[in-house]
Amino acid sequence: MIDGRGPFRFVVDTGANYSSISPGLAARLRLTPSLQQAIRVTGVTGSAEVASVPIEKLQAGALVIEHTRFPVIWAPVMAGADGILGAAGLEGDRLLVDFGHNRVVITRSHGQSVPWTFTRVWATRLSGGLLSIPGQVGGVRVTAIIDTGSQHTLGNPALYEALYARERGKGTYLAASVYGATQQVGAGKLQMAPTIDLGAIKIGGVALVFGDFHIFKVWDLTRTPTIILGMDVLGTVKAFAIDFRHAELAVDSQYDAFDSTAQDRDLPSSLLPRSD
Repeated sequence: MIDGRGPFRFVVDTGANYSSISPGLAARLRLTPSLQQAIRVTGVTGSAEVASVPIEKLQAGALVIEHTRFPVIWAPVMAGADGILGAAGLEGDRLLVDFGHNRVVITRSHGQSVPWTFTRVWATRLSGGLLSIPGQVGGVRVTAIIDTGSQHTLGNPALYEALYARERGKGTYLAASVYGATQQVGAGKLQMAPTIDLGAIKIGGVALVFGDFHIFKVWDLTRTPTIILGMDVLGTVKAFAIDFRHAELAVDSQYDAFDSTAQDRDLPSSLLPRSD
């Protein structure tokens, strides 16, 4: 809900520490974007100064953002949604994504335990609110950034070098274009990767997009093998929960996260993760 109107559909993006709205939503709310109060937005492929609008109150579940200017953005990553909810800025909240029932629930974190079918992975909170978890790709240790706003899982050049520098199969890739929250388009190499092992998630046959993307420089993650964990991997589980207060990821492949007795069943469900 925005300023008492809605509900509107937002992409939940754990890789963004800002929230934004689309030009169409700004027009529906009769808000005039101002370049005089532009906001610098950084995405996977680049940075840009964009116009902003004043929002008195945005509410999504237990999350409330008040008296804030929102950048006005249109980008392919929005997939027709009304805006982007920057979940990396969450601090005391818990995000539950349930693919089986196509719902997202945001509640306050009270240190509650997860159901027994969930597997916990302790995460590290990086600058800007990002959450990373340790993992391996083909036996190479990686830092995995949880990014529900990314359609594909991306790898940095350091990981590409570690995986393929000495293999005859190097260069067997397809050219790929990568889109972010800004208008810049990144060039990448789409290549089948070895098994991704994140402890709670093990998946093979994933096509990673490797590239020297702008966001790796912004996050100072150019020298260490790193992946941006996108929805192509996160979407293989039935449900997952992120506890931002306690820096914890919990993954479930069996549990019915929204059965008839679920306490959170009546919370607003206007936020949907992008899994296209």
